[in-house]
Amino acid sequence: MSVEIGAPAPDFELSNQHGEKVRLSDYRGKKTVVIVFYPFAFTGVCTGELCSLRDDISGFVSDDVETLAISCDPVPSLAVFAEQNDLPYQLLSDFWPHGATSRDYGVFWENTGFATRGTFIVDQAGIMRWSVINGPGEARSLDDYKAALADLV
Repeated sequence: MSVEIGAPAPDFELSNQHGEKVRLSDYRGKKTVVIVFYPFAFTGVCTGELCSLRDDISGFVSDDVETLAISCDPVPSLAVFAEQNDLPYQLLSDFWPHGATSRDYGVFWENTGFATRGTFIVDQAGIMRWSVINGPGEARSLDDYKAALADLV
């Protein structure tokens, strides 16, 4: 199942790298949310993409925008990954129930047990406004979702 543009985004509650619960609905009426699913912490393409977000953070975390990066890694791994790479946004664990949120967004690969690269932009009303899904080895273009954000914020 994938989420259609114009439909409500599936809500979720996941733990961040600090063990704190984060709900998509917490941002409703407050911020546009960029949801970035990625396969695994500590892998080449994923590290490169998440560090690119870090290096261009003003476009992805502000008074109007929040970025949430989600993988099926456990919380302790995300904590070390965030610290080692100085990532200034929240990393969320879709570890258990394994891949439940990834499934809701149509990016979980059953045969491998991880989320592929899916990027979703949810407006302040909780409506899906933009998305792109790439294969595990296909890096995303920050310019694509920066352009989509510019139309919303």
